[in-house]
Amino acid sequence: MLILLAFIIVFHITSAALLFISTIDNAWWVGDNFSTDVWRMCSMNTSTCMALSDQFREYQSIQAVQATMILSTIFCCVAFLVFILQLFRLKQGERFVLTSIIQLLSCLCVMIAASIYTDRHEELHKSNEYSVDVSEGQYGYSFVLAWIAFAFTLISGVMYLVLRKRK
Repeated sequence: MLILLAFIIVFHITSAALLFISTIDNAWWVGDNFSTDVWRMCSMNTSTCMALSDQFREYQSIQAVQATMILSTIFCCVAFLVFILQLFRLKQGERFVLTSIIQLLSCLCVMIAASIYTDRHEELHKSNEYSVDVSEGQYGYSFVLAWIAFAFTLISGVMYLVLRKRK
């Protein structure tokens, strides 16, 4: 039982780390001389970064991705705290339903964020306000980590739903 508990905790912490990295790091869309994320665009030629603001087309889509990624990270951290509390509060044989619900909300939020970015990436990168041409790029590792975090949070949410407290 102790090994299973350690695995669940490590899995949850890994999910949270993936969410933090994919939310914060500047590599959702990358090219030879630039990288962009949901916060800023950095040019490798001039070593400057420019924050994305409401002057960009499709800024509302970027804000939706920002909000849902932040919510996903918060839900994942709250789910971990609730799990730790439920370890001490639940009676033997009860399920971790509250933790599961919160973790599945985190899963839903990261799925929404990555889906919006996937759907709107062409329009997001056609804006004339960028200092370099960002339309010729590809998805970066932060975007991939967001989708991996979706899978991890989904698995852990289902795992909490099935899991029963044992002595």
